[in-house]
Amino acid sequence: MTETTKEIFDNYQIRKTKKQKTAFIEYVKKLAEEYGYSLKVEKGSFGARNIVIGDPDTAKVLYTAHYDTCARLPFPNFITPKCFLIYLLYQLLIVGGFFAVASVIGFLIGLAVSFTPMNEEIKIMIISFIPMVVYFALLFLMLGGPANKNTANDNTSGVTAVLDIMRELPQDQRDKVAFALFDLEESGLFGSSSFASKHKAVKKNTLVINFDCVSDGETMIFVLKRTTKKYAPLLENAFASDVDVEAIVTRNAFYPSDNACFKGGVGVAALKKSKFLGVLYMDRIHTNKDVIYREENLRFLTNGAIKLARML
Repeated sequence: MTETTKEIFDNYQIRKTKKQKTAFIEYVKKLAEEYGYSLKVEKGSFGARNIVIGDPDTAKVLYTAHYDTCARLPFPNFITPKCFLIYLLYQLLIVGGFFAVASVIGFLIGLAVSFTPMNEEIKIMIISFIPMVVYFALLFLMLGGPANKNTANDNTSGVTAVLDIMRELPQDQRDKVAFALFDLEESGLFGSSSFASKHKAVKKNTLVINFDCVSDGETMIFVLKRTTKKYAPLLENAFASDVDVEAIVTRNAFYPSDNACFKGGVGVAALKKSKFLGVLYMDRIHTNKDVIYREENLRFLTNGAIKLARML
């Protein structure tokens, strides 16, 4: 584990409140100055603060990650990038569970209200609205609840990948590369969408490699779309599989992260492979079990990112 990574785990692993984010931003400013980069903080929608390093408007590739911390949940966010049906069923299960909890709580409150002396119209209004209020309260807790204290994979891994590449990138390649750490990804991609609206040329033309959850799993997937399929040979060459990491560059997958905001966006994530049917999946994130940090993955990505910069 690099000195920078250890410092982040020890002091900046939680980045949810304004104070925590400010402390992290100041730390990244110090690193950027030490590594010889220019840095600016760009404000965006809903109070987002994006950390922009280098000049994205002239760079040939932009390496990105989100730095905000998700809320702690009792269940993991389960993602299967190459099997949308499983992902969809899991999301529907969560929504159904929320409805069930809201309905039970609403029934109990309604039962109590029915025995309370008050106007019948008010009773009906309370009984009708309580389940909806409980449901939206649960949704709010998913986004704005207490911070998850363990963020090794989501997304301390992506943050440290960006910082490792910054540190190791040779001086003669730096004109080709810029970096961005996005805020408010967990709330709905507000940081990256704000950045894309300010940097329209980047949104349309630049290759954007987004690292989100890259440390828990032996398979590294690079998710392309129609507008990025032309980069497949470059990515396959730069990020070739090795003894520690299997690399898959594919269009036949999806990944819900900041890469979606860019025409040239490529989503990068580490996945595990199930023994049954070999389904690639991600789990543990958004829970206290998010503690896995495979250093082999970070070395693989750093070396590949530098190789890709040379090839552009």
